[in-house]
Amino acid sequence: MFARLARAIFGTSNDRMLKQFSARLPDITAFEPKLAALPDAELQAQTPKLKARLAAGESLDDLLPEAFATAREASKRVLGMRHFDVQMIGGMVLHSGRIAEMKTGEGKTLVATLAVYLNALSGKGVHVVTVNDYLAQRDSAQMGRLYNFLGLSCGVIVHGLTDVERRDAYACDITYGTNNEFGFDYLRDNMKYRLDEMVQRDFNFAIVDEVDSILVDEARTPLIISGPAEDSSELYRKVDAVVRELVRDKETFEKDEKLRTAALTEAGTATVERMLSEAGLLEEGNLYDFHNVTLVHHVNQSLRAHVLFARDVDYIVNREGKLVIIDEFTGRMMEGRRYSEGLHQALEAKEGVEVQPENQTLASITFQNYFRLYPKLAGMTGTASTEADEFAEIYKLEVVEIPTNLPVIRQDSDDEVYRSAAEKYEAVAKLVKEAQARRQPVLVGTTSIEKSELISELLQKQGVPHKVLNARYHEQEAGIIAQAGRPGAVTIATNMAGRGTDIKLGGNAEMLAEASFPGAREGAEWEAHLAAIREQVKADEAVVKQAGGLFVIGTERHESRRIDNQLRGRAGRQGDPGASRFFLSLEDDLMRIFGSDRMGGMLQKLGLKEGEAIIHPWINRALEKAQKKVEARNFDTRKNLLKYDDVMNDQRKEVYAQRRTFMTAADVSETVEEMRRETIDAMVARAIPENAYPEQWDLVGLQERVRNDLGLDLPVEAWGKEEGIDEVAVRERLQAAAEQMAASRAANIGPDLMRMVEKQLLLQVFDAVWKEHLLSLDHMRQGIGLRAYGQRDPLNEYKSEAFNLFNTMLEDLRERVTSLLLRIELSPASPPPMPEPVMVTDMRHPEPDMAGAAPADWGHAPAEAGFAPAVPRAVEGVDPQDPATWYRTPRNAACPCGSGKKYKHCHGRLG
Repeated sequence: MFARLARAIFGTSNDRMLKQFSARLPDITAFEPKLAALPDAELQAQTPKLKARLAAGESLDDLLPEAFATAREASKRVLGMRHFDVQMIGGMVLHSGRIAEMKTGEGKTLVATLAVYLNALSGKGVHVVTVNDYLAQRDSAQMGRLYNFLGLSCGVIVHGLTDVERRDAYACDITYGTNNEFGFDYLRDNMKYRLDEMVQRDFNFAIVDEVDSILVDEARTPLIISGPAEDSSELYRKVDAVVRELVRDKETFEKDEKLRTAALTEAGTATVERMLSEAGLLEEGNLYDFHNVTLVHHVNQSLRAHVLFARDVDYIVNREGKLVIIDEFTGRMMEGRRYSEGLHQALEAKEGVEVQPENQTLASITFQNYFRLYPKLAGMTGTASTEADEFAEIYKLEVVEIPTNLPVIRQDSDDEVYRSAAEKYEAVAKLVKEAQARRQPVLVGTTSIEKSELISELLQKQGVPHKVLNARYHEQEAGIIAQAGRPGAVTIATNMAGRGTDIKLGGNAEMLAEASFPGAREGAEWEAHLAAIREQVKADEAVVKQAGGLFVIGTERHESRRIDNQLRGRAGRQGDPGASRFFLSLEDDLMRIFGSDRMGGMLQKLGLKEGEAIIHPWINRALEKAQKKVEARNFDTRKNLLKYDDVMNDQRKEVYAQRRTFMTAADVSETVEEMRRETIDAMVARAIPENAYPEQWDLVGLQERVRNDLGLDLPVEAWGKEEGIDEVAVRERLQAAAEQMAASRAANIGPDLMRMVEKQLLLQVFDAVWKEHLLSLDHMRQGIGLRAYGQRDPLNEYKSEAFNLFNTMLEDLRERVTSLLLRIELSPASPPPMPEPVMVTDMRHPEPDMAGAAPADWGHAPAEAGFAPAVPRAVEGVDPQDPATWYRTPRNAACPCGSGKKYKHCHGRLG
């Protein structure tokens, strides 16, 4: 009660913020007459004047009124659009590093130009992040005219650009691009070997369009760059044949649709063990024996693929026969994105398409951690308030709701609930036919391709012409959605595919004119044609408004209220008339999984007959509660994932910063010397424990390690028999011998060439150990949850284990660098080539082809992959009897001695 009273007296925090921003509007408006009187050349001269004031010590806030007024005047002249006052407020919200929530059709793209222009004056670069390449190219082309007029450069980052083109685009004052492109460029930059090869500048300011889609919906899966791992495609196919038979019996498995999990029952385990044995896949023991852990993984992923994932709902098989994920929030195909942990391969086996090999992570980052790299971040969307808590907690971003330029007069009806899906779809088809008869355009929103095609069939039977927009027709997206406001148009859209293009009542005159005019878009004939189309569209707009405006029909409630609001928000833009209504059934996923079990019984008691619907505000409130529960659960999931990723992120930042230090340094010889000393200290400490008696020293093992790892043939064992020898003396002798060997190598190679080799080798080995460390973290992350059974917090356990693994990685780095540099043999006339490996990219987000990252294991890549080892071998061939020839053996390879053990568990063990 007191909270309501306080809001009534003082207003909400949003109201107070809007009042604060509105107070600056008169300052901006005061510049308008003066700027309007300037010729183009003098208006363009505003930019260098503002830059000079900034360089003289004024702040961006001081420049805001004049800069915003300049951008508005330039927009009037270049784009023919004048910013509304509410758009000026939106620009101030973005400049202040907050999220501007603006309804569909309020001109967010134009709003961004205000904050972009002001912040670009610093010359440090502004990034504008969009959800797809089409929008990035469209917005950079349209708004780039404005920026270029004002003397600022504008670039765009899209799929398929070369490094040179990317570097040029990032060097511009303003850079448009997608979240995936920005993120992958960051990862690739941190896999380069020279600073001049990196494409991005230091981070400054980013504005994220559709901020809820990018920072919330897509934040659950990280960006990953990966390289090839061992191929097990045949095993996926064999296991799929077994599981395909298994799932025919519902008693063999249990599934939980709420948690999206599937597991074998006791009977299912027995059945699958028998079937795997018959197929020759389970040779001994039971399924859960330690040596069958890989088989268990394949069975579990195949089971998930068959019972939890549906074709044309979660994924499609495209025209090229490739399995492509469908984004559950936008309905778009996610080209290049792959499910992780073998699930994608299991789905490929299920659908009978080519099973692509699995990949191993080389670099990864979540969108949460990527966008938190920006010192200043802002966003804009039509629907952010439902996720305001998440934006505040994860990104420290406040959401400010900007009022519409004109009042919203859309009529939002209560939901209609039917008993069955068939009844619901019949009611939808009937309503669509009625609306089309009165020439009212209709937008029908569905949650999957399957359902959009079902409604399409119903409308075809009833003779209703319509367009279908889903992942299958992704290329036509903008054209279809732009004309969805024409009289009598019926458009079926999967979720909100098509965002970024307005639905204008009467249609989009420019796009209609372009589609119907075969010649060049210039000259008197084109202008006359365009004018005629505009007149026709104006007449059609009046017809549509008379019919009630755009009618939005939702065929199902989504788990997230934002998706429903996005669909509903397509109608009623800029004060236009419109209407919306959602149709539900008790068979819908949300009602079935999360709705009350008593609802079906209640409807039967009310005597609900076939074809009848129940309509009541209580139903809406009950559904909203269910959606809030799901949103809260999804937020907890993302927050928990972020806690784990923050551990890796701290390590990633440390590794990338150290890597950049190595790249920047002209000479890393001091670092290499320190690594050599620490490696020898660690060797001696393991062989001669503190306060140990000479008879407890392991000098035999130390001598062997010195010979294998350092290439030094020293009588370490004999030193132990000398009178008065101690640990310090042993260490000093080893250090002296190693320094002498290093000096000898440097003298043979030449100091300049040696400095280059040291730096190059240090970076390559650093990349190799970091890649192995990421793999270890991946494996540990998958099983760490089991620690909870031992009453231990999995997150604390993960932090502790990750810290230990990181220290082990650094120790491994020191040992490898020391070993390689003490054994190096090079001709001074032939400097080592830089590696140019072929990289395979993956996974959960689309990623361009790439090259220029480190080899999988330094000096051990197969020749056919195109790897060029930076340092040639000191000794050709490996002699099982001579450990001095084994120094190149990868730690996970078989030990050359023939024991059958891995090298790291045999002669290559660290201690």
